[in-house]
Amino acid sequence: MKSSYYNSFFDYENKKVGYNSLSNSFIILEPILFDLFEASLNENIIEDLQLVHEDLYTILVSNGFIINDEFDELEEIKRISFDHDFDEKEYHLIINPTMNCNFKCWYCYETHIKDSKMSEETLQKIVTHIDHILEDKKNILEQFTLSWFGGEPLLYFDKTVLPLLKNIYPKIIKNNISFKSGFTTNGLLINQNILEECKNYGVNFFQITLDGHRERHNKVRFISKTRGSYDEIVNNIKLSVKNKFNINIRINISEETISDLIKIIEDFDDVNLADRDFLTFSFHEVWQEEKNLTCDISNIVDIFRENKFRCTYKGEQTASIKSSCYADKLNQATINYNGEVFKCTARDFDTASKEGDLKDNGRIVWNDKFQKRIYDTRFKNPPCLKCKILPICNGGCSQHRMVNEGKEYCVHNFDENSKLELIRQKFYSRIVETVNL
Repeated sequence: MKSSYYNSFFDYENKKVGYNSLSNSFIILEPILFDLFEASLNENIIEDLQLVHEDLYTILVSNGFIINDEFDELEEIKRISFDHDFDEKEYHLIINPTMNCNFKCWYCYETHIKDSKMSEETLQKIVTHIDHILEDKKNILEQFTLSWFGGEPLLYFDKTVLPLLKNIYPKIIKNNISFKSGFTTNGLLINQNILEECKNYGVNFFQITLDGHRERHNKVRFISKTRGSYDEIVNNIKLSVKNKFNINIRINISEETISDLIKIIEDFDDVNLADRDFLTFSFHEVWQEEKNLTCDISNIVDIFRENKFRCTYKGEQTASIKSSCYADKLNQATINYNGEVFKCTARDFDTASKEGDLKDNGRIVWNDKFQKRIYDTRFKNPPCLKCKILPICNGGCSQHRMVNEGKEYCVHNFDENSKLELIRQKFYSRIVETVNL
C-alpha cells in the first residue's frame, strides 16, 4: 500500500482536514491521528497502521488516501477524463440566434453585430442536424441539452427560438430522451408569455447577470442614459422563480462593486423559502480585476448563505475530470447565427476562430482547431501532471490548453496557497450543504 499522490491537508478548528482530489473526499482527523498517519508515511510502514489503528486505516483506504501499490493514479485520471468527455450518451447543442444585444456592457468580449439574425436556411440546417443526431445515436443518446446564447437570445425568441423548440422538442420526447434547455440572458425581456412558452417546450433554466447592486449595475447595464435595468431584471427573476424556473444569478464582482453587494439580499428578501430553492447566486470576479478579492467575497458569500440563499464561489464552481467544460466534450457544438460552428462561448465569435461549418445537409465539418482542442492538447502540460489538484482543476479547460500550447502554465499561477484556498472553499461549501440538509 502507498499514500495517494493527491492528498492535501489543512488546519480547521484545532483539527486536520484531509482532502483527496481524485476521490473528491474529505476527512477530519484529530491531530494525534494525523500525526500517526504522517509517521507511518515517514517511516514507510503504512500497512502497519492497520495493526495500530484499524479504524483510521480503513477510513484512509475507503476515501482514497491510501491506495494499492500497483494503482496508477495518473492513468486513472486520464481514463475518467476520456470516459466523460467522449460520452456518447449525451449531446449538447448551443445556439446563438443573434450576436446583437440590447446592452453594451464595457467588459463584454463579444463583438455585437447589429441586425444579425439567423436565417430560415440556417434554422432549417439546425433542424436537419438535430434529426441526424437523433438518428445516428438512436438507442444510445439519453440526454439532449439545448442552450441559447448570444448576443441576447431573447431578442429573437418568437422568430428563431420558439420555431426551433416547436420542431425538435416533440421529436426528442418521442425518442424517450431526457431534454434540458436554458438561456444565458440579461433577463430584461423575460415576461409571462415567454415563460409559458418555455414551460410548453422543456425550457427550465436562465442564467442572468447582475453587475453589482442597483447603482453600479445601472451604470454598466442600462437601457438608456436615463433608464437603468436593475429593477426590471430583479422583478423578472422573481417572476421566473415563481414559475418554478431555475435561475442562476451571476454576480460580476470588481473592487468597485464589492462594497454594496450585500444590499442585493434586501432586494430578494421577499422571495419565500420555497422559491429560493430555484435561485442560486454565483459569484465571479470580472476578468479585468487584478486585486485579490477572495477573502472579501468569501465573507459576502457567508452572509448570503446565512440569509438562506444558495451560493457558489470558486471551489464549488471548479471544473474537474468528472465535470469538465462543455467545450471539452466531443459531443457538443456551438452554432452561430450564420452557420459557423464553435466550441467555446467565452471567446469572440469571429470567423478566424471558428472550428467548423454547418453544411446544407445538416452535418458539421470540423477543422484542425477542433482536432487540436479535443485530441491533441490533453495531458500535455508538465506542471499539471505533477499537480496535486489535477483531478479537480483539470489544467483548466481546453481553451486554456490551446491558448498556452507549447508553454508550461498554471491556471493558479503556480501559487500553492491559491490551490489550498480552492480546497478550503470546497470544504466550506460541503459543510454548508451538510448543515442545510
